[in-house]
Amino acid sequence: MLYKRSSQLFAEAEKVIPGGVNSPVRAFKAVGGTPIFVKSAKGAYLYDEDGNRLIDYINSWGPMILGHAYEPVVQAVIEKAKLGTSFGMPTELETQIAALAVSMVPNIDKIRFVNSGTEACMSAVRLARGFTKRDKIIKFAGCYHGHSDSFLIQAGSGAITFGSPNSPGVTAGTAKDTLLAKYNDLENVATLIEANKNEIAAIIVEPVAGNMGCIPPNKGFLEGLRQLCTDNGILLIFDEVMTGFRLAAGGVQELLNITADIVCFGKVIGGGLPVGAFAAREEIMNYLAPLGPVYQAGTLSGNPLAMAAGLAMLQALDSDRAIFQRLEEKTAYLAAGIDKVLKANNVVFTINTIGSMISVHFDAAPVVDFQTAANGDNETFKKFFHGLLKEGIYIAPSAYETWFITDALTYEDLDFTIRAIDKVSKTF
Repeated sequence: MLYKRSSQLFAEAEKVIPGGVNSPVRAFKAVGGTPIFVKSAKGAYLYDEDGNRLIDYINSWGPMILGHAYEPVVQAVIEKAKLGTSFGMPTELETQIAALAVSMVPNIDKIRFVNSGTEACMSAVRLARGFTKRDKIIKFAGCYHGHSDSFLIQAGSGAITFGSPNSPGVTAGTAKDTLLAKYNDLENVATLIEANKNEIAAIIVEPVAGNMGCIPPNKGFLEGLRQLCTDNGILLIFDEVMTGFRLAAGGVQELLNITADIVCFGKVIGGGLPVGAFAAREEIMNYLAPLGPVYQAGTLSGNPLAMAAGLAMLQALDSDRAIFQRLEEKTAYLAAGIDKVLKANNVVFTINTIGSMISVHFDAAPVVDFQTAANGDNETFKKFFHGLLKEGIYIAPSAYETWFITDALTYEDLDFTIRAIDKVSKTF
């Protein structure tokens, strides 16, 4: 495939945008080469500026669960835009999507909409600190909760990719209030709690990690976190920005029957537009202004375009709960096919899956946390990425990202992908 136009556009972008991109992982620094510039997308496919068609396994990093340019979402945005794009005032639409979200997700009474997953997680931690009157939080190495200062302490995704998990610009004062734990290691968490008695406001976790590849929780891990939090007056925050409304209608809380105190959303809840949200039981949410002392605000929060897109998406998922089974079946089919061809070609690998999330790690050992994810063979991943790109398949340009399966993918697409992986892996 030729990418002449993308190369030209990237050169122009570098003159006016830092690194030529507005989110670091897009720059292809981890895999080499020039970023692909997209012109349009429909269903399971991307169409780039050079006229190439790519089967898409990223789906805007998760939200396109029903495929790109899903017609009900597109029409909802168009019709709403005709009436005005932003008011900075309440609309009925906000209440409609809030009521639907609350009805779909267990253990939440109220929800507040913001503009991104970063905002949602940042606000959830502030709320937890205000509610508990404590300062410290526990996060897990390799889990990414956005680029707020508190979270850039050995974060996942782009922070790992560029080898600088502790970002310059994060103060020592901020860092000291963020305690770093090992994912899937309850004993490590318990030790941190014991060493910081009555100082920890919240534990924030991706209940299924997606920013060090797809890493599901070990059996008993989330249950253990829940019990530790209950026993020590700590709020448990689930960052379901990736998993919310994707792994089940009610997210991981429903899928694994685990109760969180605060839940953060993004991706799917916006139907492809910039939306985030955080939610909890009434007792906690009433600590937010204007009812309570914890301040949070946003001019574009709940704007009509984002709310229209999100409502159309949630309505589609709510009316067709079988979609989650279909997605799981497609993911399992793809994983089985990849497993077969990589084994046949004597490739060292591990595949992790849960629901409609999947990742391929080029290491034989189980991948259960940040350290084991970092053991993967990145040189093999680079060959894998570029080999698939030549075959017309787009996966994340980083070994530390999960793939997302969309309902728009056909089994013909999956078979094509498996054949392409067979062809590429023969060259390793």
